[in-house]
Amino acid sequence: MKYNHRLQVVANKELNDSYFLLTLAPFSQEAAFSLPEILPGQFVQVLTEASGAFLRRPISVCDVDYARQQLLLLVQKVGKGTHALAHLTTSDTVDLLYPLGNGFTFPNQSSEAYRPLLVGGGVGTAPMLYLARCMRARGIEPNVLLGARTADLIVMRDHFEEFAHLHVTTEDGSMGVKGFVTDHPALREGAYTHIYVCGPKAMMVAVASLAHKRAISCEVSLENTMACGIGACLCCVENTKEGNLCVCTEGPVFNIDRLQWF
Repeated sequence: MKYNHRLQVVANKELNDSYFLLTLAPFSQEAAFSLPEILPGQFVQVLTEASGAFLRRPISVCDVDYARQQLLLLVQKVGKGTHALAHLTTSDTVDLLYPLGNGFTFPNQSSEAYRPLLVGGGVGTAPMLYLARCMRARGIEPNVLLGARTADLIVMRDHFEEFAHLHVTTEDGSMGVKGFVTDHPALREGAYTHIYVCGPKAMMVAVASLAHKRAISCEVSLENTMACGIGACLCCVENTKEGNLCVCTEGPVFNIDRLQWF
């Protein structure tokens, strides 16, 4: 079920020059409500009030803390809309359409036959955190591999370390293994049964290719351009083995077996 709620800004933390973490909580002047069920991999459409930013902005759900009734969004400063969100304060509220899309698939409990690796690059690290939290809540201990150009772009490490075994790559070698995520031994040599990926398309294709060659089940969260979030505008269409599908409604998470990547 989709909801249109106005949430209160609890905190807006600048993480570096590129990213900020927006923490939201239920707010209503008429009646209290609780956060609905949100699946890891789903996203929200945020209404911004920036001049010239007419469309809602799609943002992956980074984390949900139901005990605190808080929704976290990791946002990259890209255009007018996201720059406007970067200046929100605790006196502001945000209009959300959520939760949207389909999430990642994973078992209800831990087993020796299930060994997951979560791979995130850039702002694509966002959905990996909530996925790691949900896995840990089910007794699953995932490995997480994050990649970025430099160390300062590896964000929220302390959050990830709470739920997962963390591995890092940076292109300049300033943190972790030097190179891309595909260069890290955790990916190249790890004995995983499932790999989950979100980030730049080139990175996702490279990881998916390794998974495909090793017959490892792999799901990717696509970041196609979206406008409406409900399948009406057709700007996020992806050519799949099943034909052209809207990423916002049929995804954003797809098993790579459904995609025309190989």
